[in-house]
Amino acid sequence: MPNIFDLELVFTLIPKLLKYLPVTLELTVIAMLAGLLLGLLLAIIKMKRIPVLYQISAVFISFVRGTPILVQLYLSYAGIPLILKYYNYYHETSYNVNSIPSIFYVLLALSLNEAAYNSEVIRAALQSVDKGQIEAAHSLGMTYGQVLRRIILPEAFIVALPTLGNALIGLMKGTSLAFVCSVVEITAQSRILAGNNLRFFESYCSLALIYWGMTILIEQAIALLEKRLDIDFKSLRKRKGDVILD
Repeated sequence: MPNIFDLELVFTLIPKLLKYLPVTLELTVIAMLAGLLLGLLLAIIKMKRIPVLYQISAVFISFVRGTPILVQLYLSYAGIPLILKYYNYYHETSYNVNSIPSIFYVLLALSLNEAAYNSEVIRAALQSVDKGQIEAAHSLGMTYGQVLRRIILPEAFIVALPTLGNALIGLMKGTSLAFVCSVVEITAQSRILAGNNLRFFESYCSLALIYWGMTILIEQAIALLEKRLDIDFKSLRKRKGDVILD
């Protein structure tokens, strides 16, 4: 009987795939941090309804949420070099399109995608903060920036943490599409290894086990962080009961 499925190969391939795990983690962490910062900015723009910026952010969010991430990666990979070529032509510059690393296109597309989705999560979390606490802080002479940093963001972060944790897991799995921009991470490497020995199923099983393990680790880390922050924030509320009311 032919060796239809090689279980030993599944576990043999895992160390070879893990060599490219740092690339996957780099894409995930950088895109998530950039997505959080841009998402916070978009959320504040929508909450404050800043003229012009509000309309631009609404169109941006609608476009990103209405198109697949795969298409956004293609647009980034093909569009940025095209824009740079036009810029070189009309401004008589000589920027080298080929000098841009492929990972830049992936990070740009993933960061903008995360920003659009995170902005709605962050906006809902910001709006969930008790307005009485904000008014009490303003009455003590705090500026909006101080209120945002000391009161709104800590509470909003706890509210948004479970959803942002799910977004992080989704982003980590979304990095598997980076191969369309010629970036070799664990998914691309699994395709390369499978092409060498034609054991595609075993290679994808190894890949699935790695993603599954990373998902479990992220879930556990988020749960511990959520519990820790909840305990710390409750103690902070007790110490500053004159500013943040229970």
